[in-house]
Amino acid sequence: MTAIRFAAMPTTDARALWSGGRDAYDRLPETMVSDGPGHPCRHCLRNIDEGEELLVFAYRPFPELQPYAETGPIFLHKQPCPRYAAEEILPPVLTTSRDFIVRGYGENNRIVYGTGAVTDTPDIPAYAQTLLARPEIAYVHVRSARNNCFQCRIDKVKAPALVETGALA
Repeated sequence: MTAIRFAAMPTTDARALWSGGRDAYDRLPETMVSDGPGHPCRHCLRNIDEGEELLVFAYRPFPELQPYAETGPIFLHKQPCPRYAAEEILPPVLTTSRDFIVRGYGENNRIVYGTGAVTDTPDIPAYAQTLLARPEIAYVHVRSARNNCFQCRIDKVKAPALVETGALA
């Protein structure tokens, strides 16, 4: 069984936007007020409560432009929030829908064909483990099954490095 961890949007990306940075389309984020459920923050991986301000912007969770670098709208608390830390369990934002798209990507940041599947929420960890056990899959995205919006990333847990002991020859 492959151990996995759920990864939120990197704090460096969130900080850039909180500091007035531009989104993937080189535009300033828009400010909205949450009307309740349906505005998941991609940094803390919790829903943005009714009445709270949020940023909506285009996000590309890939290191460079290429044909498979999907870009789409996501939300972020307008005020800084802590990054999701309970990486070994299903994040709160993934409990707001009955299913999500789960899809594998290679080291080249391109979709590994045949991996994308609408997956019932409780089955996400098991399906991600199955995908990440395949050598050609470097990471997995969880995306909205209705709108294809990026929710979070799932990575393999790296095994701790082996420490060699003994005298040097």
